[in-house]
Amino acid sequence: MRVLYFAWVRERIGLAEEEVSPPAFVETVADLIEWLAARGPGHAEAFVDRARLRAAVDQDFVGLDAGVAGAQEVAIFPPVTGG
Repeated sequence: MRVLYFAWVRERIGLAEEEVSPPAFVETVADLIEWLAARGPGHAEAFVDRARLRAAVDQDFVGLDAGVAGAQEVAIFPPVTGG
């Protein structure tokens, strides 16, 4: 699965994207974020306030409770504001 990071999430992690193979217990975006947070201090810092995160699975905006089974791509980003 390809995980994409945007804005300050990307800055804190230090990566724009990474390929991961989450374990079977990772069923939702929230599970994925929890699992990713344990990957290192940058990930932990980026995911400390989950209420400030949004996600897309295979380019469709979803809630953090959305499933990730079979997903090719998950994007994680802060809320988007208009201008």
